[in-house]
Amino acid sequence: MPAERSLPTPEAEEIVGLARSVAQEQLAPRAAAAEEDAAFPRDVFRTLGGLGFLGMPYPEELGGAGQPYEVYLQALEEIAAAWASVGVGLSVHVMSCYPLATFGTADQQGRWLEEMLAGELLGGYCLSEADAGSDPAAMRTRATSIAGGAPGWRVGGSKAWVTHGGEADFYTLFARTSEERSRGISCFLVPGNAPGLSTQAPERKMGLAGSTTATLDYEGVRLEADRLIGGEGAGLAIALQALDSGRLGIAAVATGLAQGSLDVAVAYAKERETFGRPIIEHQGLGFLLADMAAAVESARAVTLEAARRRDRGLPFARQASIAKLVATDAAMKVTTDAVQVLGGFGYTKEFPVERHMREAKVMQIFEGTNQIQRLVIARHLARQGG
Repeated sequence: MPAERSLPTPEAEEIVGLARSVAQEQLAPRAAAAEEDAAFPRDVFRTLGGLGFLGMPYPEELGGAGQPYEVYLQALEEIAAAWASVGVGLSVHVMSCYPLATFGTADQQGRWLEEMLAGELLGGYCLSEADAGSDPAAMRTRATSIAGGAPGWRVGGSKAWVTHGGEADFYTLFARTSEERSRGISCFLVPGNAPGLSTQAPERKMGLAGSTTATLDYEGVRLEADRLIGGEGAGLAIALQALDSGRLGIAAVATGLAQGSLDVAVAYAKERETFGRPIIEHQGLGFLLADMAAAVESARAVTLEAARRRDRGLPFARQASIAKLVATDAAMKVTTDAVQVLGGFGYTKEFPVERHMREAKVMQIFEGTNQIQRLVIARHLARQGG
């Protein structure tokens, strides 16, 4: 039961249709085994990059596909419905490209961006630290200007919860360059093979095992001067802007995950019979499935409303937080209810819904917990009410 979509152009319909085909034919058959083995699917990202998905929302003149966010998010949703780890990885890569694509100089973009947007280089985003997650301004990782000789920076510290940690070809790093709390953070582009950069053992997680998450240690990592993106002290503002767009990506991933679970539950409820008829015809299950469908479509609606505002150049930070909050809470509820619909089978690995439920949980946590989203939304409301 594919999602019913309203797309802006015939080209957009082809792009989202291609995403659905790739997801169902190439990703879905691999997902369960790869998650069981915690196997990182680097080849999948190369394939998606070759098809243009890793640079979808960036301008063609920069090497991207020039698609609006409204289209990118619906393609991302199709991918996540088949394999959430790949959806998360795609969203994180697109977010990792944002600082260079938006704030980089023409020289910096010419040197690195084309390979990034083509998917030849896979990205990671280094913002959080063990003691600075929801409060990024408290970060301690430091970049010190090198005096004498060739100008540059030397980085020391650790970054936690890095998606693609140890697998990425580049990292968008945020590090402290002065003691000012919010204006003392800068953004850097770090090669994945930089001397002094090491990766701790990957985290052992409840779900998304195919998406490697690890702590990175920067031990005197030397960066050339032109690895600074957007100017010294501009890093926190850049990071928060990138997160606004990244939250839309996670909202789309969560919506796709919920749609995938709904599809499995509906198919099962049509085939499974009790008391002489399919269980979907029993009011108790039928109403549960109806609520699940309403949650999925509500999540999609708020996510696309935020995306359309972004595409029109309107403020969308509050709407992005609403989308992330609504979509990830919906994913948690829908995947849990899908397990219930399948009964005992839902609790087994014979069906993907138990995996979906485990994967949904973290979406309420990363890229800003849902408690932080409520705080962001409330602050926007307070400013509007002034």
